[in-house]
Amino acid sequence: MRPTGSPLARLLIVALVCTLLAACSGAGRRGGAYYMDDGPEANPPANLDAVPDAVPRIEPLARGPNNPYSVFGQRYVPDTSGQPYRAQGPASWYGKKYHGKPTSNGERYDMYGMTAAHPTLPIPSYVRVTRVTTGKTVVLRINDRGPFLGGRVIDLSYVAAHKLGVLSPGSADVIVERIMPEQIANGTALASNAPPARPISSATTTPTSLPPPSPLPPTTPVTQSNAPAAPAVATLPLVAAPPASATPAAAGSVYLQLGAFSDPARAQAIAARAAAQVPNQAGVSVNVELGAGNLHRVRVGPFPSTEAATQAAAPLENALGVAPRVTGP
Repeated sequence: MRPTGSPLARLLIVALVCTLLAACSGAGRRGGAYYMDDGPEANPPANLDAVPDAVPRIEPLARGPNNPYSVFGQRYVPDTSGQPYRAQGPASWYGKKYHGKPTSNGERYDMYGMTAAHPTLPIPSYVRVTRVTTGKTVVLRINDRGPFLGGRVIDLSYVAAHKLGVLSPGSADVIVERIMPEQIANGTALASNAPPARPISSATTTPTSLPPPSPLPPTTPVTQSNAPAAPAVATLPLVAAPPASATPAAAGSVYLQLGAFSDPARAQAIAARAAAQVPNQAGVSVNVELGAGNLHRVRVGPFPSTEAATQAAAPLENALGVAPRVTGP
């Protein structure tokens, strides 16, 4: 049969169909389970439903990831007080983009392991996560920082999201309960805590809405899945202490800058790793700041003097492979 319509009309119809398909595809990526180059691997294991929950055990707290830290002006204070934690809110997940990369406590992220990232729970610690609409529950080990977007309360590993049915929607409302050390010690770790779920407290654990990062990656904290591909680290050389004749810096106004990154997830990851190396002195912390050119600066400080900052630079450079720069406020 001879096709109807002019060649131009047929060409316009084909172009319109292609445009609609492309638009649907793009919308699916923006509103679905993952963003850009994150998501599941091409051929994930077939037995994900058989992956066992994390087995709670009493572990010493990691030194660095439990220090206070800041991301985009929001300060987070990890809770090492030993208090119970129970909160309700949206959970997200992260996948192949971070598979094999360091978590906040230096372990390698395994998207097929039963782990999660949380902004303030102790690292390591254990939680029970229950999806509100289905009642499905998993037990996970917290070993990373994040998420830092939209009031989300926890970032699940790929397999944990699979078991809770969160992969396709990308996020879901969950209840997060900390499994306390005394529950682990007396064998009641699998028993749910009694108090009813409450919304997560904005004063202590709710992150503010921020540009798309991710878990510092982490550190970063810290780690969020919907972030663009990480560029090379923009490191700066170490600046030597000024000669004695130079005007000294004001006390408490000296910082070490570890780099400036266009990718917030990369900045959070460097910050989380740096937190483990920060000297234990009052007032010194790791911060991620949004600077000129939409670059995310990772800075450590303030230090009381240029000499103190310079002394702290060498361990950071050895641990992170980046050369800190001594800067002012």
